[in-house]
Amino acid sequence: MPYHRSGDASAQADKLSGIVEESDLYEGFAPHVETSEIKTLDFYNLPKPTGKEPALRSYTEIQQLLQQGKKRDVKNILRENSWPINSPIRAQLWPMLCGQHLTKQQMLDGFYWEMVHQVFGTTELSEKPIMLPAFVDATHCLPYHLTSTGRAVADRIVNVLGYDCPDITYSPVLYPITSILLHFMSEEEAYMCLAGLVGSKEKVFINQTKLQHEVTWKTVMQIAKKHTKSAISYFQRICPGLKLERVFMDWCWWILAGLPFQHLVRIMDCYFHEGIKVLYRVALVVLNLFHKECQSNNEWSPDNIKNDIGNALIKFCKKIPVSPAKLLHAAFSIRGLSTQYISRIFIKTEMLLKSRSVLNSGSKQLIKSRSSDNLPTSQSQVNIQMMSHTLTIREKLHSESCRNLGEKSPGHRAIAMGVYPIHNLKSQVCKNEDLFTLWSWLPVRITMYQPVLLYTTEEHGCSLTTFYVRVEQHEPTLLMIKTCNNEVFGAYCSSRWFERNVKDDKGQRQAYFGTGETFLFSLYPERAKYPWVGIEGDKDLGHSSELFMAADSKMITIGGGEGQAIWMDENIRFGKTDGCKTFNNPPLCPSGDFEIRVLEVYGFVGI
Repeated sequence: MPYHRSGDASAQADKLSGIVEESDLYEGFAPHVETSEIKTLDFYNLPKPTGKEPALRSYTEIQQLLQQGKKRDVKNILRENSWPINSPIRAQLWPMLCGQHLTKQQMLDGFYWEMVHQVFGTTELSEKPIMLPAFVDATHCLPYHLTSTGRAVADRIVNVLGYDCPDITYSPVLYPITSILLHFMSEEEAYMCLAGLVGSKEKVFINQTKLQHEVTWKTVMQIAKKHTKSAISYFQRICPGLKLERVFMDWCWWILAGLPFQHLVRIMDCYFHEGIKVLYRVALVVLNLFHKECQSNNEWSPDNIKNDIGNALIKFCKKIPVSPAKLLHAAFSIRGLSTQYISRIFIKTEMLLKSRSVLNSGSKQLIKSRSSDNLPTSQSQVNIQMMSHTLTIREKLHSESCRNLGEKSPGHRAIAMGVYPIHNLKSQVCKNEDLFTLWSWLPVRITMYQPVLLYTTEEHGCSLTTFYVRVEQHEPTLLMIKTCNNEVFGAYCSSRWFERNVKDDKGQRQAYFGTGETFLFSLYPERAKYPWVGIEGDKDLGHSSELFMAADSKMITIGGGEGQAIWMDENIRFGKTDGCKTFNNPPLCPSGDFEIRVLEVYGFVGI
């Protein structure tokens, strides 16, 4: 239910130039908000819309559309309906939008308060400051208009989330988003919303590791170089020594720390449905608007901004000269910024950063041939133990409730509660500790999905035909081989095996397919990862370095060029392994030839 507050405090608010008060300002805010600080900007110098404004849509209308699966219609409504900042609709709308991303079944009545009691020993709010989790950036704990009680509530929420999701290691935006949510809802509801955003599988909302954080700002920078060329060129011209990296590292704070609260609230209306791509679009508009103002407004002249463009951008956002509606309209009018395009840039950036971490971690031989990067550390093992402990506690607390829900197995519950999706995987090929190693080598976005066994010779027989029937439409896939000599190795295959049938412009089937995200690995007797040699991206290695996957009715091949990294026959019984140019790997087993004891192939649910 929306909260209602008295409007008496509005008389105490200072009248500022260009700012007006709303008579019913407090209607939509929660009790832990200092409403007297919230003001509505009045854009006097902007042309007023002509004609009759369409009526704003109601919560019930949007709820019905979501229930009917009409997410595109909901997207358009959220983009176009400029509900006032004090509208009570958000008290219901935001929990519903965030709740649609929940993949967990443990969100039962009272779950949050049970977690609070586990973490703090009481549900009473402490009067003393709470130490925040390590993933929080202390310099950006933005409370917006929360009271001291509201801030204490935000502190408690992020602590419980850190306990519930110990795999979150770095997430500076999580605290500000918690604060924003608390402006319109209760503590428990805000926690449930965060759980939906953090656990979302279909869309990205909140980065949860330093790698994801870095990949994201570098992705924004790459997109900006294409879509805001004039602005980038201008900034580099007035400040020749400018390092764009320093500017874009703070891109999210242009929005979260710079824009007026009423702009931020309208952006969140769309963000909670569409994900982080909304913030990407807004950032590009901010850059373009700032560039335009720099050319016409002396306040942002080259002499005033060249020494600190990053800080100037945030100051500009605080005085942004457009309304929230105009800002969003410009953001969603940017062409050529599809989800697929953003995803390609993100993946390429992620691959490059991972390859550089390998380059900086050891010798040249280690770089070129094998990588021990991301082997489980002592900290990751602690995280796994913490997750197991959390799972045990929850199962005791909710066993009866889960039975009432008809939950299938502890495995489903473990996956739903935020432990590694492989936690309950039972492989005939490798041990659990090997699975954790392998999981750490996968692209970060893939680790959010639940693996499913598509094909195993133990159950489905040794036939390449059966292999294709069960596997070919899945992308990506993970192949794990155990030989009769107990060697364990395999490959992460980035593309569908069905692509063996795709024909080129001349009507001929392509010999090789796949992308540079494909990699080889060995788990026994050695642990090693062999990424694509071209991941460094600093030279042209020729055609032989891009022979990722090949297949026909008689064989499967992974890697090529002066040898095949993995080759298997049509009966999935015998194979061979050589060094190859694509991955610069040694043979994956000492003898080179091998007999297959077990082959397992995994796909990922929800991709």
